[in-house]
Amino acid sequence: MTEVRATVDGGAPGQAGPRHDQPGGPDRPDGLDGEARVRDLLDRMTVEEKIAQLVGFWEKEDGEAVAPLQGEFGESFGLEDFSRHGLGHLTRVYGTRPVDPAARAAWLWNFQSELVARTRLGIPAIVHEECLTGLSAWQAASYPTPLAWGAAFDPDLVTEMAQAIGASMRALGVHQGLAPVLDVIRDPRWGRVEECISEDPYLVGTIGTAYIRGLQSQGVHATLKHFVGYSASRAGRNFAPVHAGPREVADVLLTPFEMALLDGGARSVMHSYAEIDGVPVAADPAMLTGLLRDRWGFDGVVVADYFGVAFLHLLHHVAEDHTDAAVQALTAGVDIELPTGDAYLRLPAAVRAGRVDEALLDRAVLRLLRQKQDLGLLDATFTDEPPRDIDLDSAEHRAIARRLAERSVVLVTNRDTLPLPAGRAIAVIGPNADLVNAMFGCYSFVNHVLPQHPGVEAGIEVPTVLDAVRAEFGTDRVSWARGCGVDDPDRSGFADAVATASAADVAVLVVGDQAGLFGRGTVGEGCDTDDLELPGVQRDLVEAVLATGTPVVLVLLTGRPYAIGWALDGCAAVVQAFFPGEEGAGAVAGVLSGRINPSGRLPVSLPRSAGAQPYSYLHPALGEGNEVTNLSVTPPAAFGHGLSYTTFAYAELTVPATVPSDGALVATVRVTNTGSVAGDEVVQLYGHDLVASVTRPVAQLLGYRRVHLAPGQSVTVELTVPTTRLAFADRTMTRVVEPGEVDIWVGTSEHRLAQGRTTLVGPTVPVTNASRRWTTTEIR
Repeated sequence: MTEVRATVDGGAPGQAGPRHDQPGGPDRPDGLDGEARVRDLLDRMTVEEKIAQLVGFWEKEDGEAVAPLQGEFGESFGLEDFSRHGLGHLTRVYGTRPVDPAARAAWLWNFQSELVARTRLGIPAIVHEECLTGLSAWQAASYPTPLAWGAAFDPDLVTEMAQAIGASMRALGVHQGLAPVLDVIRDPRWGRVEECISEDPYLVGTIGTAYIRGLQSQGVHATLKHFVGYSASRAGRNFAPVHAGPREVADVLLTPFEMALLDGGARSVMHSYAEIDGVPVAADPAMLTGLLRDRWGFDGVVVADYFGVAFLHLLHHVAEDHTDAAVQALTAGVDIELPTGDAYLRLPAAVRAGRVDEALLDRAVLRLLRQKQDLGLLDATFTDEPPRDIDLDSAEHRAIARRLAERSVVLVTNRDTLPLPAGRAIAVIGPNADLVNAMFGCYSFVNHVLPQHPGVEAGIEVPTVLDAVRAEFGTDRVSWARGCGVDDPDRSGFADAVATASAADVAVLVVGDQAGLFGRGTVGEGCDTDDLELPGVQRDLVEAVLATGTPVVLVLLTGRPYAIGWALDGCAAVVQAFFPGEEGAGAVAGVLSGRINPSGRLPVSLPRSAGAQPYSYLHPALGEGNEVTNLSVTPPAAFGHGLSYTTFAYAELTVPATVPSDGALVATVRVTNTGSVAGDEVVQLYGHDLVASVTRPVAQLLGYRRVHLAPGQSVTVELTVPTTRLAFADRTMTRVVEPGEVDIWVGTSEHRLAQGRTTLVGPTVPVTNASRRWTTTEIR
């Protein structure tokens, strides 16, 4: 156990956030600003002071494990001793265990002010936290998981969510958020799919960049995770080797990072744990310097994924010891070691022994000091009062969480069953029906930290689906049976479930996942699967209830897509909700009643089977299976699919006959709500390059726009698609736009509701940093 405790008593009044208008600290010359200021600081630093800026400190207690192999690492110093030369980062001040936010803020302000006063250069530490589904802290709002962001197809709403998250973080004195995750889903067996946005790199890039813009608008730096290749691990196993070819890396895996950096201005990048073709990214200068900095011009900070530097020695075995690992990572371009300094603290001896050039230290320290300057930390003294009245789950947070949850629910199939008429007797059945944890992903505080603190309440109000259905339809109309556990072989509850369903007009079966860490859940970090059937005996429970003859509405609360083709055939309706957050239960109940017209679209295809993986809708012609194989991989519901309680018609799709290869394609289409209720349609524009120098996907999302239409209302949607959206790595691995014919359609990845064809004319055009990457849309 470390010397510094996590909690303190009491708090102090005043406004949140460090003041940036205070005079200099203990040893700060006046009259210097900008680059001169940071270079002066660097010139006056000893080697020990430099290293102190390149590491974090994580105060943790015995038995706590929220990172891989966390128990193998521990601080050998108390915080005061550790930070005697300064400190780069404080790791998860609020997010390591349940702490009162006001009390913890008082502790933080006190530590930061002391750090300024007692260190020679008086530089505060950056505080970083997890914030993927909201600030991962006790009593903080918990939003839908990123798969739900993808399902909503609504970048503006994601920006609004991230702004609210960033405001809470900044008020608490947090400067950097470890989000968003920009890994493109390649295999649903991987446990961290629930942290990802989509299988489509453009959707990942647009939604992820929207998050970055929102978070950074509040003065909190976003951190892109995990650069790069992490999601393409072999067989969907966490940390497994990645054997993606350079074209897949360039055209699929890197695309969201390119958008987030060049268009979103993200200020920090976290390296991936992965090795790509035998080379760990954490030790790869071609990735971390050649691509990230030399080609893309990134001038921010690269941070290590937790313990990732030490893993070069412990797991990858490309370094003989921690010192060698530190030298390799620093040389490759990892600036900051997180969460602690297990490897980088050995660098002073390496510098003196000539094993590493001190200029590499200076390079990393300058980047860190520039970041602290951008954040206002070089002038912060923390002599103002810390926040006392803190509401991390305000009405504003909950309203945004509610709208995002409502727009993310996907109606996968419906046989004239939904919405449920009033007055029906409803049997709510299933392990996730009355389970608070089922609403959240792995990186929510509820599932990430609280399982190690039994007896501590969630700290936020979280209705379950059962609660919400009772509120929606009336308690007297709703009966309830659990049936089975999420991942429990016990079938003793089946009889009660069958009896409950038999006595009802309709059965709502709520099944799915329990997110957790390192084998403590059915999905989440370190919770991979080799079987895409529903966990445990849940399929058997559904089939037992189906056998009663009572119509079954299957509700899936999951962090990954499952192989449920059998359920689409047998159930009256299927509703997919990817961990919809603290307001998600009301969204599900609203869809069941018709109060909410479902408008989510699948951000990832529902798999046919585990054996059909890895699968992506972005496959070439031979990727879907045909007469040359006896096995089909065609998903029962593909990317972009989703039903509504109204109907939409498309007409008058216009596509120019020719488009310059260095220009933009302008497509327009008329969309009409032909049904009797208002609803949102997600207009999706796809393309297919008919002949190219390398094989191309049979469908590729080029752009999208969510539109709200009243009954009978029509709008024209104009999508301006830069030809760069059709770029790919050619046979020389140069990303280019080639001339040729392209099919264009609106609909989904599988269904063409209106289509046309255009021809790109002109020379082959190389893609540059200045190339346009975003499709713009206009409604008229």
